[in-house]
Amino acid sequence: MLKLRTWNLELRTFAAALVVALAGLSTTGDAGDAEVKPYSFFHRVPCVLCGGEVAQASTSHRSVGEPLWDTGTFSILGYDPATGEVGGAVQSRVFSAGNGVLWAEANIGIVATQAIVDVSYGPQALALLRTGARPDAIIKQVWDKDPDPLPDNWSKQGRQFAVMNAKGEYAAFTGPKATEWAGHKGGKYATAQGNILAGPAVVNNMIEAFENTPGHLSQRLVAALEGGQRGGGDTRGQQSAALVIVKKDCGVWLNNDTILRLQVDDNPEPIKELRRIVDKWNERKPRAVTPGCR
Repeated sequence: MLKLRTWNLELRTFAAALVVALAGLSTTGDAGDAEVKPYSFFHRVPCVLCGGEVAQASTSHRSVGEPLWDTGTFSILGYDPATGEVGGAVQSRVFSAGNGVLWAEANIGIVATQAIVDVSYGPQALALLRTGARPDAIIKQVWDKDPDPLPDNWSKQGRQFAVMNAKGEYAAFTGPKATEWAGHKGGKYATAQGNILAGPAVVNNMIEAFENTPGHLSQRLVAALEGGQRGGGDTRGQQSAALVIVKKDCGVWLNNDTILRLQVDDNPEPIKELRRIVDKWNERKPRAVTPGCR
């Protein structure tokens, strides 16, 4: 009889937990529509009975409208009129942020694509720069033609990107659904942009550091990242950083347009490591064999 009562108690407990778990199958999205999550039940049921008590299981799945992948990033694009070099730098709390954010081509310009990122914005923008289109027109055209294939959890409304041509003219865009704090700031020959940031001090510091730091473009770009980090940086922390600078035929050796391309893919202090490498490069500045390159 005791065993039967115990079994009945456990059965009632399981039934109650089952109702709770099934109730979690539907969640409300941003648009107010219910979305069925069949995996929600399996996340809950294994732990509904723990020592005869109902326990809350871990719900590690992402909610409706939450991005499928990590996104937070801050970047800067810059131009040096003294050398004609154009470049960019980026830092993020994701692995290998340089793999997709920065796109550059000598005599054409540079692009940063981030936040709820569509990596194709990079090559699309470079292709339009080759036609002579203005950066602001490129921003509009690329975003307008985005088909928004994943509107629920990778929406084009969260895209962030910046475009700079080979003369240092630029434009930037931050979508209304980019994760806060998100925004951009322009300066003289530079634009800084970021998302999941501590606040506007990040991009403000970046522009200030870029404009007030002497030396080679690489040193100014790293100084901008350092300034952004002093402003609070990515609220999740640091993991990777990258830098690229281009100028036609002025990279090391012959027929090389890349002045510098660096990636720190996984490091607790990626900006510090990027600074170390950039300073090392600036100690000797490997020269191109092309006449006229500085």
